[in-house]
Amino acid sequence: MTSQSGERSPLPRRAVIGTALGGAAAAALPGTARAEEPLPAVESAAGPVPAARARPWRLRSAMDTDRAWAGFLREQDLRWTRLPTRWYEGPFLGDGLLGSMVYQEPGANRIRFTVQHGRVQDHRPEFGSGWGTCRLPVGHLTLDPVGAITAVDWRLSLWNAELTGTVTTTAGTLTLSALIHEEVLAARVTATGGEQVTWTFHPEEALSPRRVQEDPPAGYTANPPWTTRTTADGTEQVLQPLTGGQTATSYRRTGNDLLLSVGHSSPSTTAAETASLRNLRRAASYRTLRRRHTDWWHAFYPKSFVSFPDQRLLSFHWIQLYKVASASRAGGPVMATSGPWLEPTPWPAVWWNLNVQLEYWLIHGFNHPELDSLATTLRQNQEQLAANVPAAYRADSSGVGRSSDMFADRAVGRPGSGAETGDLTWALHNVWLSYRHSMDESLLRDTVFPVLRRAINYYLHFLTPGSDGKLHLPSTLSPEYPVVPPQDTNYDLALIRWGCRTLLDSAELLGIDDESAPRWREVLARLTPYPVDANGFMIGADTPYAQSHRHYSHLLMVYPLHLVNWDQPESRELIAKSLVHWHALTGAHRGYSYTGAASMYATTGDGDTAITYLRKFFDPTTRYPCQANTHYTEAGPVIETPLSASQSLHDLFCQSWGGVIRVFPAVPSAWADVTLHDFRAQGAFLVSAVREAGTTRFIRIRSLAGEPLKLRHGLGGALTVLLDDGTRARTHDLGDGVLSIDLPRGREVLVHSGSRPDLVIAPVAVSEPGAAWGLP
Repeated sequence: MTSQSGERSPLPRRAVIGTALGGAAAAALPGTARAEEPLPAVESAAGPVPAARARPWRLRSAMDTDRAWAGFLREQDLRWTRLPTRWYEGPFLGDGLLGSMVYQEPGANRIRFTVQHGRVQDHRPEFGSGWGTCRLPVGHLTLDPVGAITAVDWRLSLWNAELTGTVTTTAGTLTLSALIHEEVLAARVTATGGEQVTWTFHPEEALSPRRVQEDPPAGYTANPPWTTRTTADGTEQVLQPLTGGQTATSYRRTGNDLLLSVGHSSPSTTAAETASLRNLRRAASYRTLRRRHTDWWHAFYPKSFVSFPDQRLLSFHWIQLYKVASASRAGGPVMATSGPWLEPTPWPAVWWNLNVQLEYWLIHGFNHPELDSLATTLRQNQEQLAANVPAAYRADSSGVGRSSDMFADRAVGRPGSGAETGDLTWALHNVWLSYRHSMDESLLRDTVFPVLRRAINYYLHFLTPGSDGKLHLPSTLSPEYPVVPPQDTNYDLALIRWGCRTLLDSAELLGIDDESAPRWREVLARLTPYPVDANGFMIGADTPYAQSHRHYSHLLMVYPLHLVNWDQPESRELIAKSLVHWHALTGAHRGYSYTGAASMYATTGDGDTAITYLRKFFDPTTRYPCQANTHYTEAGPVIETPLSASQSLHDLFCQSWGGVIRVFPAVPSAWADVTLHDFRAQGAFLVSAVREAGTTRFIRIRSLAGEPLKLRHGLGGALTVLLDDGTRARTHDLGDGVLSIDLPRGREVLVHSGSRPDLVIAPVAVSEPGAAWGLP
């Protein structure tokens, strides 16, 4: 057995937070042209151009009107000409809290609109996350036609986030529209012929969905039954009392409109009924709610744009943006494994050992930090994270167990007991990514640094020197790998290295002289190397990767931490054989095994292999493929896998790790044309780029924070690098295709070769047609 430990600093050592970079500060940065150094000439087709003669430039967009967006997104809509019979076939609506899926009522001539809410959970932690603090069902509406349903024609409009269409029956036609906004499910249905509009609300027992897999634990008692009442204004209410809380569902029908809202309170056992009524009063009518709703979504989508020539994957990609915005909003509950669309499942909670991390990656490139409920959850629940570790360590440590409620309430075991201990540290990597994509110093100061410090402290209590002089970790579990937990688990070694490095960098950036810094440096210097063997990275010391494993927990140092990466020539063979061996043992693979492999191959620059793995997730002959409405199920709904597939697409188009932005690093050879606009990269840069006929035509980057810019551009020949006023930018060639560019905060730079191309952002032509998602 041999060992390998390649390390790379996860933060640029000279990063500047939220300040412009220019003048003497820029000159002092390594790799930038100093004021006294000759500046490289700005090239054009006719040769060097003096700065005074350079022409100002402006990026133009064909996507700058609501009409353009409506037309583009209409091509990505989901369609149904057959009645969906299962949750993973039908339309889905949500506003980050309230969620509904639409499909045929099982065994009945009805259409079900599920009514579920991300905040509705039990409050009895003594029964664990599967039963005592699990997400709880609320109920469902049914639309009950007079005649037998013979056909449907539905469209889920992404642009309007609205379901519209018709239901044809033997008695006539129902025309419907539905949306969710501000915690209100609003539906408008009209009837023609002999049809009638009949709605029925069906409360569901407040019992864990985990009952599909097992009986309740010993001592568990059911929550009290619901009660109903009618208020003075005719609103119907279903009141569900809970131990330590309440759920209330209020609904009323006025003419063709039905409005429904869910409230949940804890510890109050009465506040939910007031909240649900308040939401209905605010909604007033379908028309007024729809106006506010469409205003929100029409402002939402234009924050970024991506277009590529595979119609089926392109539609999928935009549906995932709609999905994550329907499932998560900053300040709301962290997404459970099913998001807000609760169905029977063994996993009615938040899973911290892979699921929650994969759920949020795509929001960064899409330029939607306002969707990050993970960061706000960790910020708001720091006391609970401290309470999760054994009492002896609570003074300086924090953690979270494998699964929890929305408040992160789950004890974490001790290293040495074979427990899974690294999940909080991995979740904090997501929050660090949010910081790096925003350069919001408050996020680093108030969440990343203090919580990560405590998470790493928990590890430090258990690291012990061995006879080799290295620091070793007693037995911990590599998530879900089914063997006796080994010592020096690669999952934890990677997280410890990343955590210590990030703490040192963060302390420097925040100006904190932390008393633990010498210990962090010692750990980086003395921590045992990653265990490897002839097949690559092992699970842990003396434990090879020897049976199929759906997780890539033993490969975190490769992705997403990038501690061992393709920019290190000495690491390439190890990375390659580790990936090959991981996927050579196939029995346990699931959808995210394919999306993970796609992202890892993308970091090696191999777009063709990456897309081959990604397409396995969409292959209906695989055991666990993407479903008709782009959701995914194993033993129950698991929302993270389709969302991670969108991140795999992002990794083909733009990567920003190790302080370098890589534009079009792994585009599949079959995709000659790709357009990106305002793709958010680490350092708080917005990247726009156009690829035509297999060649990058231009790259435009806007700096939101004045961070150092290093760009792997992929362009050949003499470069033109202009600031937005037409003057040449200060640049320095760092080698290996990387260019350092001095770009002050709030400014833009244009990079291209040859004569100036048309600087237009527009959809690319589809070369691979595909059917709409849904049941078209």
